[in-house]
Amino acid sequence: MQAIRSFLFTLLLLPALGQADRIKDLASVAGVRENQLVGYGLVVGLDGTGDQTSQTQFTAQSLKSMLARLGVAIPPGVNPKPKNVAAVMVHATLPPFVKPGQTIDVTVSSIGNAKSLRGGTLLMTPLKGADGQVYAIAQGNLIVSGFGAQGNDGSKITVNIPSAGRIPNGATVERAVPSPFGFERQLVLNLHTPDFTTVARMVKAINRTLGEGTAVALDGASVQVRAPADLSQKVAFVSVVENIEVEPGEAPAKVVVNSRTGTVVIGKNVRILPAAVAHGSLVVTITERNSVSQPAPFSPSGQTTVTPRSSVNVSQEGNHMFMIQPGIELQDIVRAVNQVGAAPGDLVAILEALKEAGALRAELIVI
Repeated sequence: MQAIRSFLFTLLLLPALGQADRIKDLASVAGVRENQLVGYGLVVGLDGTGDQTSQTQFTAQSLKSMLARLGVAIPPGVNPKPKNVAAVMVHATLPPFVKPGQTIDVTVSSIGNAKSLRGGTLLMTPLKGADGQVYAIAQGNLIVSGFGAQGNDGSKITVNIPSAGRIPNGATVERAVPSPFGFERQLVLNLHTPDFTTVARMVKAINRTLGEGTAVALDGASVQVRAPADLSQKVAFVSVVENIEVEPGEAPAKVVVNSRTGTVVIGKNVRILPAAVAHGSLVVTITERNSVSQPAPFSPSGQTTVTPRSSVNVSQEGNHMFMIQPGIELQDIVRAVNQVGAAPGDLVAILEALKEAGALRAELIVI
């Protein structure tokens, strides 16, 4: 009997627990971040699909500089023109806490006029951070998903992008990025989406689990947490904090419109005041006809001519006006707008008009 009661109590808690999110899904620890790396290098071993060095002089200059560092002297005034070399930019993301000797993935992209990097090999390329220091060295064989083919008559076909590829584990980390995690006594949690309600609930949940005064709200996006000084204890402490569940606050009412694709996304809390909406379309039809004009029979002069004639017809659809009731919810808004048979582009115009009239209680965002 006791087991049945416990099971029923667990079922009652499931809806509440299902709405909560872990702190690790809502926020990140300040200072624990990724860093971007970039470098310039050469891809060799291409099957005649490399840069045309007559048009990309920097590829020939890079090749001459590389050969000179390797002890190969090229006579002055001689520019190599190989078709199996391409100049590329290499970029990667350095994860937090990565150590020297570990490997990361790199992406290689052509910056010249190479047709394809398929089958190429990236030569040793230093990857630098924003401070100009070298943090990793990249080298390896490229994996290119795209390919292209071209006929002698100029016809060609291309699938995906053959001028870019990746090298899994293609860079070896040479320098670690200093992290403030081991030196700061106070940890700061930064919300991915700032919200005062979520911050207040997060502070309350942390203090309820770890003791009053452990967490303090700094603003609508940050929570300061008092952590142990010992590094090993701090790691365990953060593990506990990031697994605490918090029910985030509801997002503000927003209507997001993509003007290029006609996509409209309406949030849950969107409300509309009383408004009357009518929507009609103006249709203009232009018809072109050709009339033939001939001279009279046995006329000594004149010639047959073709005279164009145009007819223009204007019509307007008579869609009726309908009333939007106040305080309706999302499904009611969609149903009401569908009554006028509005296309996505027309729906944007209706929403903008409702916003201008002060009837749309939401933030209208056009991207």
